[in-house]
Amino acid sequence: MTLDLLRLKAERIAKGLTQGELAAKLGWKRPKYAKRENGIVAIGADELALIVDALGFERKEMYIFFTHIVDNRERKIIT
Repeated sequence: MTLDLLRLKAERIAKGLTQGELAAKLGWKRPKYAKRENGIVAIGADELALIVDALGFERKEMYIFFTHIVDNRERKIIT
C-alpha cells in the first residue's frame, strides 16, 4: 500500500481548505504541511492520523488515503 498524496490533496480541497488553513488546524506552519502533501517529506503514521482528524474523517476511514498496487506477477495469480 502506498499513501495517495493526490487523494489527500483532493480531500483537503473538497473540504474547502487551503494548505495554510489545514496546517493551522494541525498547529503547524504551511511549509511543514506543504512538504508532506507534495511528497518532499514522508508523512508518519501519527501525522496521518492528525491530518485525517483535521479533515473530519474517522480513523477507520483512513484507508481511503492508500492505493493498493498489485504487481503483474500477483495479478496473473489472482486472475
